[in-house]
Amino acid sequence: MRVILFRHGPAGEHDAERWPDDRHRPLTERGEARVRAAARGLKRLEGELHAVLTSPLARCARSAELLAAEAGADAAWEALDALAPHGSWRDVIRRLGEESPDARVALVGHEPDLGKLAGVLLFGAPASLPLKKAGGCSIHFDGVVTAGSGRLRWFLPPRALARVAAPRSKV
Repeated sequence: MRVILFRHGPAGEHDAERWPDDRHRPLTERGEARVRAAARGLKRLEGELHAVLTSPLARCARSAELLAAEAGADAAWEALDALAPHGSWRDVIRRLGEESPDARVALVGHEPDLGKLAGVLLFGAPASLPLKKAGGCSIHFDGVVTAGSGRLRWFLPPRALARVAAPRSKV
């Protein structure tokens, strides 16, 4: 299985008057564009996604929707409470166990939680690999997803993912 950790794109500034409940704070236009570009690069690196699991917060749900549209022909996105801030990495791993062993699954979430999840998947402990907004990493598993059994395939910021998607010019 391949698990792609993807941080949501840039969202509106914290503003209690506009968004009294921060869970509803949306992506900015720039954030949507950055997610689309990064998603195209992700598809070029990984192929089509089989599933997209996301934090239920608005900025992640929209990022997941864009990611599924750009990088997954049939990938539907699904909200997973364990990907919300301070969610349980154990519940995330349990949910990944429901996927096919040859699936490519994207997890859309927040920092510092995604970085800690990467540490758990790679090293067996919540060491942090901080992800930039609309950036990500890919972790490969032989067989069942368990803490510490993953191998890092790539770790890229959004600009690098966007460059991967750009058509190559002939020199």
